[in-house]
Parts: sequence; C-alpha cells; structure tokens
Amino acid sequence: MRLIFVGDVMGQLGIQTLQTYLPQIKAKWRPQVTIVNGENAANGRGIKEKQFKEILKAGADVITLGNHAFDQSEVQDLLQKNDNLIRPANYPGNAVPGSGVTVKQVNQEHLAVINLQGRAMMNPLDDPFQKAQEIIGALPKETKIFVDFHAEATSEKAALAYYLDGRIDALVGTHTHVQTNDARTLSNGTVFLTDVGMTGDYDGIIGVKSASSVRRFLTQRPTRYELAEHSRMQINYCVVDLSQTNKIQACQINPDQPFI
Repeated sequence: MRLIFVGDVMGQLGIQTLQTYLPQIKAKWRPQVTIVNGENAANGRGIKEKQFKEILKAGADVITLGNHAFDQSEVQDLLQKNDNLIRPANYPGNAVPGSGVTVKQVNQEHLAVINLQGRAMMNPLDDPFQKAQEIIGALPKETKIFVDFHAEATSEKAALAYYLDGRIDALVGTHTHVQTNDARTLSNGTVFLTDVGMTGDYDGIIGVKSASSVRRFLTQRPTRYELAEHSRMQINYCVVDLSQTNKIQACQINPDQPFI
C-alpha cells in the first residue's frame, strides 16, 4: 500500500498550490490513499466547508487537522457529517464533535489514519501517548496505521514515534511548517519524519508575509500576521510505502526544486 501525505495547507494560496501540484504528484507516485493536513486552510486558522470541498476535489481522501481544528464554528458540523475529516483524537471530554481516527479499506487491506496533537508548548490536551495506545488497542491486528502528530517539539514527536515503534506503520509530524531531513525507519519497522513541512507561500516565513513576521521580532509587540495571496509556491509531502518493509521518502516542490 502506498500513501501520500501533504503538509499543512496554508490559506487560499495553499489551496491553489494543492490544486496545481497534487494531481501531478498522484500521477507520478500512484498512491492508494492521499492524506492532507488542512488545519490552516481557512486563512491560516482552521477549515471551513469551502476549503474542505476544495481539498477533496484537488485529490485528498482524508483531511487531518491540528491546534486550529475548532477555530471555525462550522467545522463542528463538518466533523459530524464527514468521516474523511478528522481532528486530534486527544481533545478532552466525551462530547467532542467528530473523531480522531478514520479507517479506509484499500483493496483487501485496511488503513487507520490517526490524528493526535502534542502538549509541549501547545494547549494542554489529554495525553497523546495514552490516547494512541487506546486507539491502537481497539483496531484489528492486521490494520495498517498512519499517525499525523501535530506538535511543536521535535523531541515530543520523536518520543511518540519511538514509543509506538513496531505497533504502527508510520508517524509523520506536522505544525512547524518546515520539512525536516530525517525520514527514517526505526528499529522495529515504523517509519518516521519529524515534520513534513507546509503547502503555500514560498517567499514568506512559515506561510505568512515576511514583513509582518520580521516586524514582530523587531518591535516585540503584537503584530497581525498576513498571508500572501500572490507568491511563488511550495508543496511539501512524503511518500510512504507500507509493506513487510515500510519505507518513507520526503519530497519538495518549489522554485529551487521544481517538479520533475
């Protein structure tokens, strides 16, 4: 089974980038499942029905979220009605809209996609380590498992990957918007990438106009972040092959690394 995972789609430029490149990426790699993190799709904060439909139309099978999951009020209804849109599973309480896991049938196999959120330097959700263990324990034994771990700290992402090594097939981090150069297979067969990167503006700073980000550091005062509407584009993704020997490859398309 082969899957494509695309990093955080940032605003409308991110949607445009996805529409431009995802069909070409899928034609090249021919994945059975395409997963896209869409938690920044609505102007950088959450997702609305418009962006949800646009990402699906561009070629996604499953959309994951993160710390901005509930920033848009209409997402609650979207989560209730669509099992291909999932939010972090470790939100506290029993009345959280939607689910943090979805299972897709791929030929004769099943793939579980799990969305979790870290706690280091982020909102104090429930323990992602315990929640992951609960979800995995409830899945049929032969299920392939992919985890999108939306977290700030590199150490927390690596720690969860090592904790789950051998019990899941792949764990890929999101949230920091910069692709890391550490795609690897752990000792018990789980493949891991600290962060897959983002999709959208190539000339800004992690998806926002560089001037507004620089201004914030210069003045040390609150500054309104602005997203680029017209800019050079980038898309960061990874290709994951799940078989007896799992493999992962990090990929980028941008002006310095054009699509081939």
